[in-house]
Amino acid sequence: MVQCAMRYYSTRSKNNPVNFAAAALTGLAPDGGLFIPEEIPQYPKAALSSLGTMDYRDISFETIKPYVQSEIPASVLEDMVQSAYPFEAPLVGVGDRLILELFHGPTAAFKDFGARFMARAFAYLRRNEEKPLHILVATSGDTGGAVADGFFEVEGISVTVLYPKGRITPLQERQIAGLGGNISALAVEGSFDDCQRLVKAALADENLKKKMVLSSANSINISRLIPQAAYYTAAAGIPGITLCVPSGNFGNLTAGLYAMKMGAPIRQFIAATNINKTVPDYLTSGEYQARTSQATISNAMDVGAPSNFERMAAHFSWEEMRRIILGVSVSDEETRETITRVHSEYGYFLDPHSAVGWKGVDKLQGMPEVTGPVGILSTAHPAKFAETVEPLVGHAPVPDSLARAMQRTIHSQTIPADVSALLEKFL
Repeated sequence: MVQCAMRYYSTRSKNNPVNFAAAALTGLAPDGGLFIPEEIPQYPKAALSSLGTMDYRDISFETIKPYVQSEIPASVLEDMVQSAYPFEAPLVGVGDRLILELFHGPTAAFKDFGARFMARAFAYLRRNEEKPLHILVATSGDTGGAVADGFFEVEGISVTVLYPKGRITPLQERQIAGLGGNISALAVEGSFDDCQRLVKAALADENLKKKMVLSSANSINISRLIPQAAYYTAAAGIPGITLCVPSGNFGNLTAGLYAMKMGAPIRQFIAATNINKTVPDYLTSGEYQARTSQATISNAMDVGAPSNFERMAAHFSWEEMRRIILGVSVSDEETRETITRVHSEYGYFLDPHSAVGWKGVDKLQGMPEVTGPVGILSTAHPAKFAETVEPLVGHAPVPDSLARAMQRTIHSQTIPADVSALLEKFL
């Protein structure tokens, strides 16, 4: 039986669909939209009935397979997920809640799940190409480190990471700008939204595309988003769970929505943001208004114009989103209070982003939609945000990978938040 390749089209037009390889390696659709699959496949019944006992790598295989079949052979995909995920995504009980710990990868952030698969997929899909690939990625903190680590020393691929100067932690900066080799770093005098704007403009620049083979590695890239759906499905081994997602660019939540549409028994989502509450406001009003991002202590979520909202809107109407997503925003003061209180009551360290999720649940508890088991995605290890966490609750244990990263020397260049300044680096 011949397998039909999944097709992908732009969020802005259903014309000119492409296969997975083209969608992944191009990153952004020619019309500036984001690639989405023509349909959301369903998990096999056997997989759904075994969620509570399946190995994480098996769940990843079943999640990714229908999106890449006929382009990545099953045996190759199996090797990819085995090598990408030598770590787990455990659910840990803290009080009467569950924490989905997504920080056990090499850069101690959930971005490892997407970046490590992406690096392996790109290397395979370009195995016969002679011209090198250059990846541009914007980061508000953790994406850059995960992409840098995932693609470090991958033959035939180089990466340039753009990050907002002075708005990420010293550790995050060392993870991004401390590797060297095929990884370059640019500190942008502006916000994450500026970095994202520069990357999108560069990917769309005709002169640059004639000179270089370009792609992206943000969650605008479908190959990073799809593997993230797997840890939502793993968490749904507890049927009917409500999952609270600390949210900034909304790629993580979009992956959760894919898992739900594939059949994972998730009851409800909570989108917990900091004061950059563009999407919670949309869920309330039905009017989407992008805005300038504001700096907070949960810096990886400082996004005023979340790219993946375009994907969400392509798959769901406002009414549908309101039924399955509750929006809530949390201030810095509430975030600090939550870090302190959870450690005092349970001895558990929360990073600022996970604390936003915990407080978001606090604010919505008692609503009829929030019943049954509740899980909070812990998106980064608290040691990555020692500047915030230590003054509140003391020293969090530091994973070996982070201790090694802190010894790196930063090598980056500063540029203004201007497209021409970025293009000058390549043209």
